Amino acid sequence: MSKMLIHPEYQLYERDKKPFCSSLQVADSFEKRHDDVLKSIRNLDCSGDFSLRNFAESSYRDEQNKKQPMFIMTKDGFTFLAMGYRGKRAAAFKEAYIKRFNEMETFIAEQSAAKMEHPAFTRAILETHDEPKSYHFSNEFDMINRIVLGVPAKAVREAHGLEPGASIRPCLTGIQVADIRALQITDVGLLISGMDYQERKQILTDYHERRKIIKLSA
Repeated sequence: MSKMLIHPEYQLYERDKKPFCSSLQVADSFEKRHDDVLKSIRNLDCSGDFSLRNFAESSYRDEQNKKQPMFIMTKDGFTFLAMGYRGKRAAAFKEAYIKRFNEMETFIAEQSAAKMEHPAFTRAILETHDEPKSYHFSNEFDMINRIVLGVPAKAVREAHGLEPGASIRPCLTGIQVADIRALQITDVGLLISGMDYQERKQILTDYHERRKIIKLSA
């Protein structure tokens, strides 16, 4: 099983292409003792199969660096647990968490789709140049990153303390991932058509601006 990563925008964990929240987050958001949340999870009246699929025992380090128990849970697990929390404040938190789960599921799906389309993008760059160089790829990726993010991938890595060459996608919002994916798909056609770099850059910039206007008016 892969390492748990927390997404900065949604404040949910991701593992094996699925979003999770922790019992610590539930305790903090719903203003409950963590011990009580752990007890509630262990005493849930759900089937063993449901529990195995939606709750996983984990741990964290407290302020004294002591290992303490916690659970991580799927959206279904969170929903089952939070069903017992009453009141308007609790209802608002339940709605907010479910919204975040749904948005992060869309984000993960966009990431997966972008990865599947990545070979077509790199192949288009390869076929555009008689003797492809590494900078041909970095220039194309940086052009799209600059249009969407305002900075190249290197700057994003430095801002988030990532190693050189590491994927920046976990640091992006769902909208940013979708925008980058849209420009990459469009750029494939522009590359194949034989347009030069400056022409592609202008067309992609204009397309990105139109997408922003459409989103604002929706």
